[in-house]
Amino acid sequence: MKINSQSAIVLLSGGQDSTTALFWACRQFEHVEAITIDYGQRHHREIDCATRIASMTGTPHKLISLDVLRQLTENAMMANSPIELNRESQLPTTFVPGRNILFVTLAASYAYERRVPNIVIGVSQVDYSGYPDCREETLKSLEKTITLGMAFPFILHAPLLHKSKQETVQLAKEWGALAYMAYTHTCYKGEHPPCGQCPACQLRAKGFESAGMLDPLLSSGRVVV
Repeated sequence: MKINSQSAIVLLSGGQDSTTALFWACRQFEHVEAITIDYGQRHHREIDCATRIASMTGTPHKLISLDVLRQLTENAMMANSPIELNRESQLPTTFVPGRNILFVTLAASYAYERRVPNIVIGVSQVDYSGYPDCREETLKSLEKTITLGMAFPFILHAPLLHKSKQETVQLAKEWGALAYMAYTHTCYKGEHPPCGQCPACQLRAKGFESAGMLDPLLSSGRVVV
């Protein structure tokens, strides 16, 4: 079966970065599809956002269940527990061990069936929470592993990997994604309007402020696109 080299699968969480990465992919490839992983998050707002963004952009979208993670790990992303630094691991309690590794592997399995070699993920190792699965060395290792393990020439794209949140905001504007930020979700607590206090909210706010732009999510009313 012919490899669809001009197609890509985007991991779309419904957040700021993955939505920006979706718009990057749409500029790079002729055909783009998105998958969203339901891994038992403490709230479903981001899943609803991903579904809506995919619909608004006309992107084929598939929701995949991975609730088995609840049986394996406890963290602040999957339970109503404090968002703080884990003193033992020195990682935030929002770290979900193996999450991005599993996400990329699932995306690769989905892409393999469609002969799609390009997988896009919106992680950054510049402005991030210290998650080890957002690092370039992890992604390079994953790309090699899924290529070897499925005997298929995967390319793992992370267009925001070396971008700060300020740069990500600027790229969202350049790639036509800025207005869609009104429909994204970032808040760890799942609140709307966002809490403004959690690390994710603060990092997002800093990015827009540094870029000299108003966050569409916080402007009065929704942006019409």
